[in-house]
Amino acid sequence: MTAADTPNEPVAPATGEGGLVRLRLDVSYDGTDFSGWARQPDRRTVQGVLEDALARQPPGAGVPRSVVVAGRTDAGVHATRQVVHADVVPLAGETRSGRLSVDSRGIPDLDRMRYRWNRYLPADLRVLVARVAPSEFDARFSAVRRHYRYRVSDAPWGVDPLRRRDTLAWGRPLDVDAMNAASVELLGLHDFAAFCKQRDGATTVRELQELSWRRVDEHLVEASVAADAFCHSMVRSLVGALLMVGDGRRSMDEPANQLESGVRGSTVAPAHGLTLEGVDYPSDGELAARAEQTRKLRVPGGIRQE
Repeated sequence: MTAADTPNEPVAPATGEGGLVRLRLDVSYDGTDFSGWARQPDRRTVQGVLEDALARQPPGAGVPRSVVVAGRTDAGVHATRQVVHADVVPLAGETRSGRLSVDSRGIPDLDRMRYRWNRYLPADLRVLVARVAPSEFDARFSAVRRHYRYRVSDAPWGVDPLRRRDTLAWGRPLDVDAMNAASVELLGLHDFAAFCKQRDGATTVRELQELSWRRVDEHLVEASVAADAFCHSMVRSLVGALLMVGDGRRSMDEPANQLESGVRGSTVAPAHGLTLEGVDYPSDGELAARAEQTRKLRVPGGIRQE
């Protein structure tokens, strides 16, 4: 899937509410052996494993609520730069062990905490950066853009064995020019119901800001995809439709016709070729306004209040 960037999940309080301090964590993971991002009973998920590490080594007196993520990813989808925030109960003095000093906000040395978390975390999940965030920062609602990459091999022999976890084997040669021509017609603010799994009460209106293809090696093709947010399965559905254009089984105008029809197609690219590569945020002074804007319902031609 793509990440579902507007999930129905509790929203953590802002920094300062109840004396909490908000932290931002940038994380990376190989999604192969995870059942997606969101915590689920009796399943290994990225959120579950990360929250267990934070509970074992809290960056303060405790982490009272679930972490909030920029965009939930499905089983098999990877991330090189996922973003989460967590609200932390500050410490009054040194840590219990006395080995970590505490700053004026009651937060221990986050570089040291990152080291400790990564000792507990499995090899397929890493915390890359940890820092105190502005009070207005919200990993989910403050984001202005998410970036994804989809990697495909059209080699007749399949995929390089070392890339088999993050690259799709496509058994037909791909015409990158044809895929780019079809992609242009999908850019902009549209209702992407034809490329999304519907969720009750959730809008499928999104602004697709980038959708481009390039051949990076003789048999290796990559799609770069960016939008303000993505609805469920949106990237994988777009990629699946465009791969069919690339190998000649569909005409270049079919994806645009599908978008206009609003009827969801059946071609969805497998999860393992998809990687979340980054999330963009505005300057600190614009975080609150962006979060407020994101909470409004998207409609074609603009944004209106829910």
